[in-house]
Amino acid sequence: MALEKAIEDLTATRDDVLRRVQMEEGKGLERLQQVQVWLKRVEIIRNQFYDLLSARNIEIQRLCFYSNCSTNLSSSYTYGQRVFLMIKEVENLNSNGFFEIVAAPAPKLEMRPIQPTIMGRETIFQRAWNRLMDDGVGTMGLYGMGGVGKTTLLTQIHNTLHDTKNGVDIVIWVVVSSDLQIHKIQEDIGEKLGFIGKEWNKKQESQKAVDILNCLSKKRFVLLLDDIWKKVDLTKIGIPSQTRENKCKVVFTTRSLDVCARMGVHDPMEVQCLSTNDAWELFQEKVGQISLGSHPDILELAKKVAGKCRGLPLALNVIGETMAGKRAVQEWHHAVDVLTSYAAEFSGMDDHILLILKYSYDNLNDKHVRSCFQYCALYPEDYSIKKYRLIDYWICEGFIDGNIGKERAVNQGYEILGTLVRACLLSEEGKNKLEVKMHDVVREMALWTLSDLGKNKERCIVQAGSGLRKVPKVEDWGAVRRLSLMNNGIEEISGSPECPELTTLFLQENKSLVHISGEFFRHMRKLVVLDLSENHQLDGLPEQISELVALRYLDLSHTNIEGLPACLQDLKTLIHLNLECMRRLGSIAGISKLSSLRTLGLRNSNIMLDVMSVKELHLLEHLEILTIDIVSTMVLEQMIDAGTLMNCMQEVSIRCLIYDQEQDTKLRLPTMDSLRSLTMWNCEISEIEIERLTWNTNPTSPCFFNLSQVIIHVCSSLKDLTWLLFAPNITYLMIEQLEQLQELISHAKATGVTEEEQQQLHKIIPFQKLQILHLSSLPELKSIYWISLSFPCLSGIYVERCPKLRKLPLDSKTGTVGKKFVLQYKETEWIESVEWKDEATKLHFLPSTKLVYILS
Repeated sequence: MALEKAIEDLTATRDDVLRRVQMEEGKGLERLQQVQVWLKRVEIIRNQFYDLLSARNIEIQRLCFYSNCSTNLSSSYTYGQRVFLMIKEVENLNSNGFFEIVAAPAPKLEMRPIQPTIMGRETIFQRAWNRLMDDGVGTMGLYGMGGVGKTTLLTQIHNTLHDTKNGVDIVIWVVVSSDLQIHKIQEDIGEKLGFIGKEWNKKQESQKAVDILNCLSKKRFVLLLDDIWKKVDLTKIGIPSQTRENKCKVVFTTRSLDVCARMGVHDPMEVQCLSTNDAWELFQEKVGQISLGSHPDILELAKKVAGKCRGLPLALNVIGETMAGKRAVQEWHHAVDVLTSYAAEFSGMDDHILLILKYSYDNLNDKHVRSCFQYCALYPEDYSIKKYRLIDYWICEGFIDGNIGKERAVNQGYEILGTLVRACLLSEEGKNKLEVKMHDVVREMALWTLSDLGKNKERCIVQAGSGLRKVPKVEDWGAVRRLSLMNNGIEEISGSPECPELTTLFLQENKSLVHISGEFFRHMRKLVVLDLSENHQLDGLPEQISELVALRYLDLSHTNIEGLPACLQDLKTLIHLNLECMRRLGSIAGISKLSSLRTLGLRNSNIMLDVMSVKELHLLEHLEILTIDIVSTMVLEQMIDAGTLMNCMQEVSIRCLIYDQEQDTKLRLPTMDSLRSLTMWNCEISEIEIERLTWNTNPTSPCFFNLSQVIIHVCSSLKDLTWLLFAPNITYLMIEQLEQLQELISHAKATGVTEEEQQQLHKIIPFQKLQILHLSSLPELKSIYWISLSFPCLSGIYVERCPKLRKLPLDSKTGTVGKKFVLQYKETEWIESVEWKDEATKLHFLPSTKLVYILS
């Protein structure tokens, strides 16, 4: 029978292979996994053959005695098919049973080269190592900006595993990089596991995955993946799951928080830049003490050079090595000058530092996201940039489509900011993360890309925060597209530069700027963004500003300008105009001519809105955002009647409202969905009501859904602020000098309704988003809320001169577990008089109390 002969041949081949394997294993070698897999398959097919052989006699009996016709045709056909297929499989196994190599040295943990000096990394390494040794951690992500030392940290982990073993059978190191290729990763892993030869190379990715899985499933492994830019599908590679039982681990490095999340790591470890002291130690190590001590002035200059690196190990290493051996003080002065003016020209900067950082920029797939990133480089070094301001710029520049509506455009802006933060190209700043900052070396990379990698240096001129006293000389104004001279000491701007391509002009924060000549704006017909804010001495605008026919963004806030030129009405493309904090501005007459205007800032300016001003504002058909001061009950009523204006209000300050004796002193606020900030000061009002709200219309529906900040002070007649129930997303609440305020939320008002309405009201849980509560000079205040609240976001309560406030709506479960909370007060007798709900609440909050001293 043909099948029996094929099995006989296969068995002989197996015996030969086993004999070779046993000989090699006797020399201390380890059989190859591909050989082991082949031997296993041979045993499986032999067992199947013997099962088939035992069924042969039954099939013979089914055949008719005088003919070859079976009594069960279907069964005989099936049996024949099985024999035929098995012959083919046996022949295939036999042909694959010839191996050039059957065994190889067992894989060992090999040390990887690492720089001898690793400053300031002891703490982060120990944290990483402790997490790696935690049996509950299967996958660990290390993230951070380019050049920060992620690979160095991963190498430390690798080499420590070499020294300690820790029961690990095999450690595999794979460099992934941006060009993710599954087959390349499999080749690197396969080589470590001993999968070599032509047969392995011929296999499909799925077959290789099976081999890798079978091998690693029997080992305790640690897989180190360096420099991943997108999700690596470990299943496709053949990596077994990492469990508490098998104690296997996967550790990867990346520049992207998004990658960490996609890899299933939601608590990754950030590798940050070095501290100032550690950075200086590393820099000294690279330069050498002989060079540093060769001239008395070099040490201070060297600290300036090291400071330019902002703790980035890559820059410290490269620049330190470049300066090693330089002992002339003039060379160090030159280094400071170059790094300050145009760092890309410093030796080794472009090819060894900026090029490496540029990979993060290249990985931004959307061209508009890249433009948004580059835009951040227009600011000075180490500058905290307000997020909302950046987004307004980006909308006007066209990086974000403003035609989709303000809210959607702003949301898209925050999405872009999130992308840049998660890519470690920006960092979030401030307590509430309302600002971003760009690392100085990343900023140099951004400027380098703006100049076409140094080929067109005048395409983008950024001398922000450079101490300029006048506008710098430019050889080719025609090439300039973006010009940032912000945060300088420029006193006067004159001349008539030919700037046909200029789209962005930053002149803000030149606090000595007094005058801008009209000729300066004569040849800027493509200018889109003009920022003149924070120029406190600037008292006028030239008529030639009307020639900026493409202008979409104009910021005049915090200037000393008394009147807007009539020609401003000619800016028909203007969509964003900021006139906030213009203390001498007398009028906005003619503003209705700005037919494209969508955002208008008037808050804290000197504008006293009257009936005519409100009518002009009402004519702005496309207005979406308005910030404003209201100082007249007549104006307030007129704006309420013009409902479209109320829908635009984002920040409102209601000041000095005084009612006649015959007037009802209740302030009736209409629903304002866009309102984000409300300030009330020195108003003679007895109560705040919400107009157009009846309990029969769904009382649980918030009327101020986007309101996040409320400040009320010196409103002496108010007795409660129950209307705050309908502002569920308040994060900051400051109440000061309300002499008659007795309850923040009135129990009687909130419950003095019908039973049905009360059931609806009980669905409202106030202050769920509140972070800061500031209470000051409230002599009659007795209650914030009548029962305990969860306050899941609360981080601080500040209490001053509130002698009757004895009970706080807190219990032992209030607040988020692990969240830092502070209860600040200014009178010791007040904290001693607090009546805690129970002993558990007292023990929970007393350690968080803090006495704030008043300095005399």
